[in-house]
Amino acid sequence: MPLRQEEIERYKRQIMIEGWGTAGQQRLSAATVFIAGAGGLGSPVSMYLAAAGVGTLRICDCGEPELSNLNRQILHDDSRIGMNKAQSARQTLARVNPYVNVIALPDTITDQSIAGLASDAELIVDCLDNFETRHVLNRYAVRRRIPLVHGAIHGLNGQLGVFHTPHTPCLACIFPPEVPKEVFPVAGFTPGVIGTLQAAEIIKIILGLGSPLYGTLLMWDGAQADFQKIPICRSPDCPVCGSSHAQDLQEP
Repeated sequence: MPLRQEEIERYKRQIMIEGWGTAGQQRLSAATVFIAGAGGLGSPVSMYLAAAGVGTLRICDCGEPELSNLNRQILHDDSRIGMNKAQSARQTLARVNPYVNVIALPDTITDQSIAGLASDAELIVDCLDNFETRHVLNRYAVRRRIPLVHGAIHGLNGQLGVFHTPHTPCLACIFPPEVPKEVFPVAGFTPGVIGTLQAAEIIKIILGLGSPLYGTLLMWDGAQADFQKIPICRSPDCPVCGSSHAQDLQEP
């Protein structure tokens, strides 16, 4: 659909970017993105995608904001403690950009529920804090052959990457299926950095701009202000995308 005059005015500075234009803005407006998690990473991801005009954001989180979340989970504030995070996110994002459709999903992500939750999304964003659920996202993204934009944080460090089978390795090629859950330290700005970079990768993928981090893990050392790119390779024994599991790559 053509952009409203108000939208053209709202987005005019990004429309000026070479390769973006009004056609690119219309692609963003037509896009649907599934965001798993409305916490530290999900906050900057969803806020920058909403501000950029990504048309539909499906945000899933079954948790509730706690006081200890508020140093980093900027979608929420003291008045939202005890409220569902996805519902809180929808309220915040409606103020960020009224032209974006935010669907709040206060549900648990499982292998059984993910297809209904992600629905018509063309891209999945991992804003989670545990690898068990990240692997649920990965298996679904591999089956549907859509990109998974991964982000993770710890203290002053973070990482992100873009997985898109069969073009790249999948998450299970480099991370084991079981990683112990833990309560870990985190500075508020760490998910701000990584989440913003995730939003950049998502927009680049939708628009076909630049070179997304396909097949690469970007590591950020906040203490040293240092970035490092690590190439990743597909594991032939991967239980999700390895050669012996090729039949599992077909959409059920």
